[in-house]
Formats: sequence, C-alpha cells, structure tokens
Amino acid sequence: MRSLIASLLIAFSLASTAQELNCRVEVNASQIEGTNKSVFEALQNAVNEYVNTNKWTATQFSPNERIECSMFFTISEYNPSDGKMVGDLQIQAIRPVYNSSYTTTLINFRDTKIDFNYIENDPLVYNESQMENQLTQILNFYVYLILAVDFDSFSLHGGDPYFDKVATIVHQAQSSGESGWKAFENTKNRSAVLASFTDQSVRRIRELYYTYHMQGLDQMSVSPDKGRSSIDRSLDILTEIYRISPMSVGLSMFKDAKLDELVNIYSKSTAEERRHAFGLLSEIYPTEHDRLQKIKEPEK
Repeated sequence: MRSLIASLLIAFSLASTAQELNCRVEVNASQIEGTNKSVFEALQNAVNEYVNTNKWTATQFSPNERIECSMFFTISEYNPSDGKMVGDLQIQAIRPVYNSSYTTTLINFRDTKIDFNYIENDPLVYNESQMENQLTQILNFYVYLILAVDFDSFSLHGGDPYFDKVATIVHQAQSSGESGWKAFENTKNRSAVLASFTDQSVRRIRELYYTYHMQGLDQMSVSPDKGRSSIDRSLDILTEIYRISPMSVGLSMFKDAKLDELVNIYSKSTAEERRHAFGLLSEIYPTEHDRLQKIKEPEK
C-alpha cells in the first residue's frame, strides 16, 4: 500500500509540474571552421534547457500531453569576439490525431533571418515583462507560436492567450531595433508570421486549423467521409485568404505543413472532392503542380 501511495504521489507530482513542450533542439555549426565547437554545444544545451524546463502556461500538462516539436539551428557565421551568430532556424511541431497512432504536422517553418549574440555558458533568462536579448526573444516567439497553433487546433480560437503573448513579444522586439521583427521588412519575417494569423483580414486561417484538425482529422477514425468533408470545406478558407492576401506567409506555412498529407487524404476521396481540392490548391500553389497532380489522378 505504501509503495502504491508513493507511486501515485510521484505520478501526481510529474503531472502537475510537467512542462508544455517536448522539444528536440539541435545546433548545426558544420559550416564554421577553425573555432572551438564547445560554444555550439553549450548553446544547444542552453536552448534545450530554456525551452523544455520553463513553464510557459497556466495549463497543467501530463507528461504524455507535452507538445512534440523541434528547433534546428544552422549557424553559418560566427564571431568569437562578441559571440555574434548568424544562420537559420527550422521549427517543426506535431499533434496527435484522435483515436489513432497517426501524428500530423502543425508547423514546419524555416526562419532564414536568425542572428543573435551568445557567449558560452551565459544563462538564458526568461523575462515576460521585457526583452532580455535577441536569442531568448526568438525562442519565446516560437514557443508561444507553437502553443497558439496547437491550442487553436483543439478549440476554436483556443490559442488567443498565446497569440497575445506572441504579439507582445513582437512589439517588444520591434522597439529594440533588432532584425527580423520589423513590420513590412519582408513577407516572411516574424512580424509577418504573427500578422498572417492575427490580422483581421486573414485571421480566419485560425478557423481553418480548428476545422481541419478537430472536425476533420480527429473525426476520421469515426467517420472517414465526414472527416474528409470537413477538411474539404476548411480549404475554402485558403481561397478566401489567397484572394485577400496572396503573399501571406500563412499560405506557405500551411502548404509546408500539410501538402503531402492532403495528397494522401484525397487519394481516398470522391472524384468531386478531388476536383475541388485540385482546382483550389493548384490556383494557390501553382509551383506544386506535380505534387498536386497526385490529387487529381491518385495512384491505383
């Protein structure tokens, strides 16, 4: 009995303290020559600890509910004198599909404008009220973006509090003058990513994520036809966004996360659903003709 009570207490403790993310962090500095690689190992360990041990929400996550994600840094430039690093960051996040062993990609995005200063063994400190430095601000941005999109996929506008956090982070960073945050700087920077989910004219993409996942994929085990119908209906939102803002980074983010999955889903759809999806997606993503052709004419 005593051992049972102890086990229950341990389980309760783990459930009440488990963090929100199970994030795999990797720093690739193979392009950097002639320098001590230990600084990149230290960076990887510091980012891993920062992302995976900070408490990001008031929501209680059990260990098996943690959001699976990854952050892959590629460092192309490094200045040892001031710790300046330049490169890119690939962000991925996945979500389980109800009543199945299948997982679906929520985010698959490459930020090509990463630059920050990091001195080996410097601690990364979370500060909600102000910007500590460029590196922690970038990490905060993507952690809360992952949380926002994940919560949106389970509940209509469920990501509201986390998109509010993302907006605060962008505002703080814009005031700092650091790169990658300025409004209208380019169509794929962090400010543009936020706008693609929250600007009034295109924010229905958040409804798309809910309908596609909760009413679509999560219904497939119960009723494949009903699930596919919801996914088919959700894609009409893409057309609406494309007509309003054809350069929205949200469109390319959805494509990079979902196009292969859509090809697989529509291979089992009716001819009418395939025609609808092919016509819609080929207009929005004309450079993906070969991949989309598999929707129009699935392999037997």
